[in-house]
Formats: sequence, structure tokens, C-alpha cells
Amino acid sequence: MSLRRSIYKSPAQMRLMVAPGLATAASLDAARAAIRVGATTLELDAAAEAAIVARGGLPNFKLEQGYHHTVCASVNDDVVHGIPGARVLGAGDIVSIDSGAIIEGWNGDAAFSFVIPDPDRPEIVAERQKLSHVTEQSLWHGIARLAVARHLNEVGEAIEDYVESQGSYGILTDYVGHGIGRSMHEAPPVFNYRVRQKGPDVKPGLVVAIEPMVVLGSIDTYVREDDWTVATSDGLAAAHWEHSVAVHKDGIWVLTAADGGAAALAPFGITPVPIQ
Repeated sequence: MSLRRSIYKSPAQMRLMVAPGLATAASLDAARAAIRVGATTLELDAAAEAAIVARGGLPNFKLEQGYHHTVCASVNDDVVHGIPGARVLGAGDIVSIDSGAIIEGWNGDAAFSFVIPDPDRPEIVAERQKLSHVTEQSLWHGIARLAVARHLNEVGEAIEDYVESQGSYGILTDYVGHGIGRSMHEAPPVFNYRVRQKGPDVKPGLVVAIEPMVVLGSIDTYVREDDWTVATSDGLAAAHWEHSVAVHKDGIWVLTAADGGAAALAPFGITPVPIQ
């Protein structure tokens, strides 16, 4: 199979990715609305699943071997792949929710982070809110670069440049973004930092999930005893933001944003264009 046929989608295939992208966005909206002090991460999981099913989809995370939930719910020093369960959320927690939907064999994948208010610890909340903001904005810097890039690995340059400009943060290097389509995880890798290689050409048909993971301290991590949850070795907080983005003949479209990314890309002078 040629490289082109491996990673580039046809316009018809990209159109089929719109529905799972919107279902993924709806699941994250539902999970976000359920976040509160006293809620369990399993409650967030249930809310996300109901939103996906309501749009005619299924949770694609459940198709991953050995995983049985709709979302990954990672709290505080957990970075990614946290398993929903009985954990009760508390004031000041930073919660990262990663979700995905599959409809008619096509996938969506996205994530966000949220800091629960805590009037008794304003400094902790402010520090974590800035971490989340920097991570989210690094994602949009990466998406904006994708709109004008010649090669995919320019995305990582843009993400790293922005994060470094904001202070002393760490970008995880062991976990990166990916292509997405018939499978949730496909080639090519999408780095969140500079690499020597240029990566594949950015041209119509490229669909990727960009997902920076940024930490307050060291980028060293370990996997907890559940064999899924990735946590920071120093116990400091982490944030994770992600969107699935399609490059087509008329521009780019953020498949997992209800507006295609219009509001967040406006400051960059970029207007996303729906896939025709």
C-alpha cells in the first residue's frame, strides 16, 4: 500500500468523519457539564457515553483491547489513560477527559482539561488554570501551523515554541498525537515538540489528532498498577488537550469542535472551511 493511500483520505471519507467528530465533541461537553465537587469520574464517563449514543455512535475507547470505558479521566498528577471509577473529585482538582466516538466505521478523538474552583487554595487553582490554558493554546498554535505548514512536523515546532514562551513547563515526549480515520490510532505520529525529520507532506486528505500533554515539572512518568494510568513521577499536575483536524482542498476543519475551530483560530487569522 502506498504512503498516500495509507495516510491521506478522500473528500468522501473526510465527510464521513464529521459525524463522529461532533459526537466526540458532544461527549466532552456532557462530561464537562458533569464535573463538580463530589462527582465521581465514573459519572463523567456515563454522561459522555450517553451523549455519544444519542448521536448514533459508540464509544471507540471500548474497542481498545482491555479497556471498558467511554473516556479516560486523569486527575491531578495523572496525565493520560486514567480509568473512570469511584474516585471522587475535589475542589482544586485538575481533570483531563479524553473521549472518542465511532460512527459508520469512522473515528473521532479529543480531550480537554478543567480545574475545579477552590476558594481556599487560590494559588493552586491559578497555577493549574494557567497550565491548562497554556496546554490548550499550544494545541491551537499547532492547529494554526497545520493550516499553513508544508510538513507535518512543523506542528510540533509551533507547540514547543509556544509552551517555552509561557514559562518553565514540560512537554511529554513519550506520548504523541496520531493519524485518525478507520482506526482511532493510525500513522503518522504527530509530535508535540521539535524533531529532526520533516514528517509527511501536509496536503488534502491528511487527518490527524493533535494532543499536547504538558506538566508543571519533570516529563518523567510511570504507569500505575492498573496498567493504564500514566502519572508524573514527581507528583506534579498535568494537562491534556486534543482535537482531530482534517486538511482538505479548501483549508482545514477541526472535526471535534462544533464550529470547526472558528472561534479559537480567529486570533491567528485563520478561518476554517467546512469539508465539501
